[in-house]
Amino acid sequence: MQKRHQRQNKSDFNIFKKKLSEIRKAFFYLYNMNFLQELASVFRTKINIEPDMKKFLIVGLGNIGEKYNNTRHNIGFSILDALAKKESIVFETKKLGDLSRFRYKGRTFILLKPNTYMNLSGKAVSYWLKLENIAIENMLVITDDLNLPFGTIRIKGKGSAGGHNGLTHINEVMQTQNYARLRLALVMSTAKADKLIMFWESGILKNRKNCLKELSNAKKR
Repeated sequence: MQKRHQRQNKSDFNIFKKKLSEIRKAFFYLYNMNFLQELASVFRTKINIEPDMKKFLIVGLGNIGEKYNNTRHNIGFSILDALAKKESIVFETKKLGDLSRFRYKGRTFILLKPNTYMNLSGKAVSYWLKLENIAIENMLVITDDLNLPFGTIRIKGKGSAGGHNGLTHINEVMQTQNYARLRLALVMSTAKADKLIMFWESGILKNRKNCLKELSNAKKR
């Protein structure tokens, strides 16, 4: 009788271990599928947690894929790459984009390169603002601009999309234009833009690299 009870207890224990293993597998599956992160985002929205004003999101706009590397439209990606290199940090592929972060004077700076393609940039921006509980006034978007004179660097606290597809989608998703953007003019005019792309590996590319170098070496404030 005692042996039968021991066998029964051992069998029950094995069943318990098996169930526990299945629960662990399910947990890690849900974690890897970003389920828990999305659930946390929902709860933050429901209970209306105040934004963390010591967190900042810096978004560099661009398009994924080798054919877009070193093109003027990917200047946002390139600036974040330069900043990440300066801070000795690396990007990790997360939901809707590549992400990296660093701390400076008690503040956290999160770098985001959306992988949604330019026209859907608002999806990534909205997702990470909510997930990281960052106020939109603590966001900076970096992009190219065809409407400014060549070589111009302009930063504004708010404004229209100016015909830029990435900014247009961010405005639509966030339902506001009240966020900072850093714009860089890397071609001479809209009319000549397509013709000038062929010169990226000559004079214009050198100017672009100079812009990156100047930005990455700028004194931190």
